[in-house]
This record gives sequence, structure tokens and C-alpha cells, in this order.
Amino acid sequence: MKKYLVLFFAIAAFSSCGSNTSIVNSWRDPDVTITQEQFKKVLVVALVKDEASRRIAENRIAASNPVFKTSYQYLNAASQLSKEEKLKVLQDENFDGVVSMRLVSKEKETTYVPGTYTGMYYGGFDGLYTGMYGYGFGNWYGMYSPNFYDPGYYQETTSYMVETNVFSLKQNKLIWTGTTESQYVTDLGQTVDAIMQAVVKEMRKDGSLPPK
Repeated sequence: MKKYLVLFFAIAAFSSCGSNTSIVNSWRDPDVTITQEQFKKVLVVALVKDEASRRIAENRIAASNPVFKTSYQYLNAASQLSKEEKLKVLQDENFDGVVSMRLVSKEKETTYVPGTYTGMYYGGFDGLYTGMYGYGFGNWYGMYSPNFYDPGYYQETTSYMVETNVFSLKQNKLIWTGTTESQYVTDLGQTVDAIMQAVVKEMRKDGSLPPK
């Protein structure tokens, strides 16, 4: 199997199966598929303001395959350069592809979770009146059925909309883009895994990648 296929399959294997991340929409260049692009060196760019979060995201993706390289290794020193000059840096470093991620929006939603009413039964009798004095306290208490109420509460959910783009540097154009929605985010690294898993699944579905 060619390296450019191993590249994307490795991402899917690296991702966990269960996820609160799903594809919202996507687009692909109908004239280009990943199988036509011999990606041997791909720059990973996480477009976030927080440097620590940026490095966590880029390192997470780069760890899945050696062809991925983090942008902070190559572009931090070139931050003052123009767009054309940055492209030349990537060309000089023999990059042929770019995968970028950027946070599109962050929305909070508050929902009410209603309370629950539970009836509990303790012990029990073989008969209501027979043998009652031969049972312990637990069975005696079984004559009663206490009820418990769990009060309702408000729950705040944060949804993160992230756009993932795949560029061909050889053709200097966007060849695939998709937006994902992630909920109940507790770990940045795991969320990045889930986003890439959703992206790979969608790319297989639309023909950008061959079937699994």
C-alpha cells in the first residue's frame, strides 16, 4: 500500500471508536482525490491563538505518522514573512500537502434534566401474615416501600465547530474541507483524534479516499 494511503489510514486507526464528534458538512474538489496526490510530507497547522493548545493539537496528529510535520517547527521563525514567502519556505522544505484545523465557533447551551422518582423495596415476605415473626428486620421492613426523589438540574453543554482543510501545495489549491461538531469535550487530544476519525470516514464516503 502506498505511503499516501498509509498516511490517512493511520489516522483512523489512531482514533477512538466512540466519539461525540460528527461531520456537519463537507466539500471535495471533484477533479482531485487523495489517491491522486502523492503526499510524502504534510504540514499540520492548528489555527488557534493559544500556543499550548496549538502544539497539543499538532503534536497529536503528527504522532500518528512520520510524514506529518508540525507547523511550529517550520513557520514560527517565519511568522513575519508574507504569504508568498511562507509558501516558498514550504516548497524549499519539500512539503506537498497541508492539513489545517481552525475553530469556527464555540457555543454553550443550557438544558434542564428533569428529576426522577424511584420506588425502592427492601426485603419481602413469602406471605403477608404467615411467618412474619421468623424473619429478620430487613424482611419486616419489606412491608414498606420507601420512595426517593432525585431533583432535576441544569446542564451546560459546549459545542465546538472545527473546520478541517486539506490543501495540495503542488496544485496550490484546496482539495477537501469539512466542518465537525464536538460536544462534551474534556480532552483536547482525544477530540483531535475524533475529528480526524470523522474526517477520514467522510472522505471515504465521498470518494476522496478509497473504501476501508
